[in-house]
Amino acid sequence: MKKRVLVLILALTSMSMTFGQEWRTNFAKAKEIATAEKKTMILVFQGSDWCAPCIKLDRAVWSTETFKEYAAKHYVMIQADFPRKKKNALPDEQTKANAELAETYNKNGVFPFVVVLDSSGKVLGETSYKKTTPQSYIDELNAFTK
Repeated sequence: MKKRVLVLILALTSMSMTFGQEWRTNFAKAKEIATAEKKTMILVFQGSDWCAPCIKLDRAVWSTETFKEYAAKHYVMIQADFPRKKKNALPDEQTKANAELAETYNKNGVFPFVVVLDSSGKVLGETSYKKTTPQSYIDELNAFTK
């Protein structure tokens, strides 16, 4: 029985590593990873518990297997969340870090707001929610890097 549980845990872990992009919340660490792995950074400003277009973007793009599989190989995904509900409140340190990112990359306070960055933090392009396919969204993000 223990062996089966261990096999199941290992299988699920390897699946999530293969198919799921990892959302970073530490911008400095994300830059280090992007530099080391020669990847583009995707910084997403969202209101996860109140912004309808943010929730739609998550369902239509971020949470799809197509996007997750591609992102795991090509992007460092960074999430700057601004929840409003008390039960979803972030630690003060993360709230402050997200506000600092917004001061630099989202001065107009747009939600959702997607910023494509090189590994040094230079803005390559910006977009938001669009009713489109995951592959079309990937194509749009990649167009900023050419």
